[in-house]
Amino acid sequence: MTPRRATTDATRGILEVEWPLFGELSRALALKVARAYNPDLVVGIANAGVIPGAVIAAILDVDFHSMIVSRRFGADEPRDTPAILGAAPAAVLGQHVLVVDETCDSGDTLRLAVAAIVNAGAADVRTAVGFRTGSYTPDFAALETESLIILPWDREVLVDGELVIRPEYADALKEK
Repeated sequence: MTPRRATTDATRGILEVEWPLFGELSRALALKVARAYNPDLVVGIANAGVIPGAVIAAILDVDFHSMIVSRRFGADEPRDTPAILGAAPAAVLGQHVLVVDETCDSGDTLRLAVAAIVNAGAADVRTAVGFRTGSYTPDFAALETESLIILPWDREVLVDGELVIRPEYADALKEK
């Protein structure tokens, strides 16, 4: 997962993904995977990769697991580089594994997840993302864009009991 930015370069743009688009992109990504790879299970990268990972696993009719690789989870401030905060699932042993995350920019998160899954004994590992936003090329991507991605489950947070635009996105959305 890329670190959140308080603002975005106006030339980069913003892509606000609504649930119907997310569903269509998930179906398209599952079809791309199914045409070229036959995973035994899917591992979603927590937090934001869990939702697309679970959807892809359901469409492919394979087991789903998750692991935490994050720049922000468990930290006071976002890290420059991600860290593995949860072990690779034991179920990967000897399996063909598809690792799913929501976006991919530098590939740091995917590389860490793949290394952990390979070290846990997976027979083969491939990667899939909903959005490729940078230079790293995963095995499968639903959409390639340079835009800041705002996902439907990540757009708002509870603050004092009220849903508000996530503070990290507020300035970028005002610029839109």
